[in-house]
Amino acid sequence: MSKPTISITKLFNYFKQAVSGKEQEFTSGSIRKAVFMLSIPMILEMLMESIFAVVDIFYVSKVSVNAVATIGLTESVITLVYAIAIGLSMAATAIVARRIGEKDKEGASQAAVQVIFLGVLVAAIISVFGILFPKEILALMGGEPDLIAEGYGYTQILLGGNVTIMLLFLINAIFRGAGDASMAMWTLILSNGLNIILDPMFIFGFGPIPAYGVEGAAIATTIGRGSAVLFQLIVLFYGWSRIKIRFKDLVLRITVMINLIRVSLGGIGQFLIGTSSWVFLMRIMSEFGSEVLAGYTIAIRVMMFTFMPAWGMSNAAATLVGQNLGAKQPKRAEQSVWKTGQYCAYFMAIVSVAYLVFAPQIISWFTQESNVVENGSLCLRVVAAGYIFYAYGMVVINSFNGAGDTMTPTVINFVCFWLFQLPFAYLMAITLDYGPVGVFLAIVLAEVLIAIIAIIWFKKGHWKLKQV
Repeated sequence: MSKPTISITKLFNYFKQAVSGKEQEFTSGSIRKAVFMLSIPMILEMLMESIFAVVDIFYVSKVSVNAVATIGLTESVITLVYAIAIGLSMAATAIVARRIGEKDKEGASQAAVQVIFLGVLVAAIISVFGILFPKEILALMGGEPDLIAEGYGYTQILLGGNVTIMLLFLINAIFRGAGDASMAMWTLILSNGLNIILDPMFIFGFGPIPAYGVEGAAIATTIGRGSAVLFQLIVLFYGWSRIKIRFKDLVLRITVMINLIRVSLGGIGQFLIGTSSWVFLMRIMSEFGSEVLAGYTIAIRVMMFTFMPAWGMSNAAATLVGQNLGAKQPKRAEQSVWKTGQYCAYFMAIVSVAYLVFAPQIISWFTQESNVVENGSLCLRVVAAGYIFYAYGMVVINSFNGAGDTMTPTVINFVCFWLFQLPFAYLMAITLDYGPVGVFLAIVLAEVLIAIIAIIWFKKGHWKLKQV
């Protein structure tokens, strides 16, 4: 009887250490412990991100079907911003993790500064388009005139303030690369906690704050994320994490910048391919009307709730790969990937069963519109059928990125999304008249294909030789 008690006590102590942010060594000792210590704060971080998505859609669904569809269309465009942010963040995590593994903290700090410079520049360019052309963007995505009239303010604010999205992603990637996953977690707790409080106030009105409707969701999100970015910058400058930025670091370092851009190009290309595919899928879905689009949007938001913890585990694998390659331990890096993939698959299998059994009940939490519930449930069930494949696919793909080998996932994404998923979705949904289910099948089969190709290529071991 004593053994389980000791085991549970030890597990609880590890959990406390993981979320407290105490400095850990991930290039030696138990791999299982290393995976746990990194995964826990990263899972909690991603859970906070998915809670934000669910809360947002919960409140907005009380406004109108058009409001929900507006979020779906806008977010399909925002994913292009995410693509750049995530692409840059992959380079940031890979380079910072490699420098930390090499015990070069000064090099890690210099890389962090260049990441922030690049993020601000890119965000400024995107803001111009978001502020000037929100109606045109929604029209391009297939939004109907009444939807555009009601929702363009949401698009304008979210795209105009995209610097908060960009820096939140990038600075958290710096924290994760340094192995300081708990700081990234606390940043998102701050961001999303504020959003949960502010969302209903700005959407429905509160005291002197008028009811902004769907536009209020964008205001609340931007304030929440902006506050978190300020917190991140304070942490970096005061040295409350393993990375400290000093004023002498605030200079443009051409060599470091070029290395960052070189590594990030593959990552940006990788996610631009993946996210532009989602944009085209959303465009196909818009052919079936606002109710189908709303059901699809709710289902995707719900699925994000479970994708995010899986992404958290895959981020842990990326950090372990980067730091262990920096410490010249490629075998330990590989073992970390398989161990993380195994845990991720267990988690996704449980979620898959829950979605297959309870899909209608889950979607009905957000809306009582029968057509919306029907289409959302169908999407949830079809896509959840491939969750175990997604688990290994996410972990292995992110492990390439952690090694700095961002081009391999780019090629895999190109083949699976552009050459397979999009033509298949159009053929099934439009040409063969299967409707939305054709799109759902395309999503599942493409992700299964990604997992199979990624595992085959990972076993070849070329990623172990990558220099960053």
